[in-house]
Amino acid sequence: MTTTTATQATGPAEQGPAPAAAPRKARPRGRRGPAAALASHVVLSVAGLIALFPIAWLVYLSLGPDKDDYLHPERIWGKMTLDNYTFVLRKTNFFDWLQSSLIVSLGTTVIGVLVAASTGYAVSRMRFPGYRKMMWVLLLTQMFPIAVLIVPMYQILSGLQLVDSYLGLILVYCSTAVPYCAWLLKGYFDTIPFEIDEAGRVDGLTPFGTFFRLILPLARPGLAVAAFYSFITAFGEVAFASTFMLSDTKYTFAVGLQSFVSEHDAQRNLMAATAVLIAIPVSAFFYLVQKNLVTGLTAGGTKG
Repeated sequence: MTTTTATQATGPAEQGPAPAAAPRKARPRGRRGPAAALASHVVLSVAGLIALFPIAWLVYLSLGPDKDDYLHPERIWGKMTLDNYTFVLRKTNFFDWLQSSLIVSLGTTVIGVLVAASTGYAVSRMRFPGYRKMMWVLLLTQMFPIAVLIVPMYQILSGLQLVDSYLGLILVYCSTAVPYCAWLLKGYFDTIPFEIDEAGRVDGLTPFGTFFRLILPLARPGLAVAAFYSFITAFGEVAFASTFMLSDTKYTFAVGLQSFVSEHDAQRNLMAATAVLIAIPVSAFFYLVQKNLVTGLTAGGTKG
């Protein structure tokens, strides 16, 4: 007897389980979404325009031929001229002001940074009696307003016969720049490993040799920030320069600008043109040190 096996249809073939949905890719830490990136770009663009507007406005006013054009700036567009720049360069003591400003600013930068670097390194590496108090004393010197300091400083410079001299003004500016730069560089030197000093001593270097040959090259970003601060402090200061410099040919730019303002008149078009020309050396100095500015400003706050 034969047995037949009947194959019964059991419906559609059974299918495997549905594939699970791919997991959503997590955004890497620190990466912003599209909306946040767009918002940050918009905010930065607006901030950049706000920062550039005063500069653009100053350049625009400097092209107006009349001293009262700032009252009606819409009239400047149809009569722009470079006569203001020609007048400033040819008929004023502009180049004397430039020479004085560069001598004072660069002198303050060199002397101030050297003294501040030596002070900051000594406090960072050496433990002598009163080293902490010395740094606080340097900080306290920044509390006194200029109006209080002018009279005693004038008496000191007069006794040393340094009134109306570049050296006297440089020393005055160093008294302002050195305390801040010493604190700045002290914090930066704290981030440099002590092993470098020990390696210098093993190689037979004196403390000064270690400082100049090993530490200063590593502290270049911090030195750039200190140099920029010292340069700007000396380049744009008015009160000390107008008090201690008596000769017209020794005026700095900040004091020379006052020659365009009298009791009854103000040649604002010439002031604007001079201000634009003044910005050129500062911009050039900033360009030279800008690579190290960001590193120097942030590194000094990581230790000490």
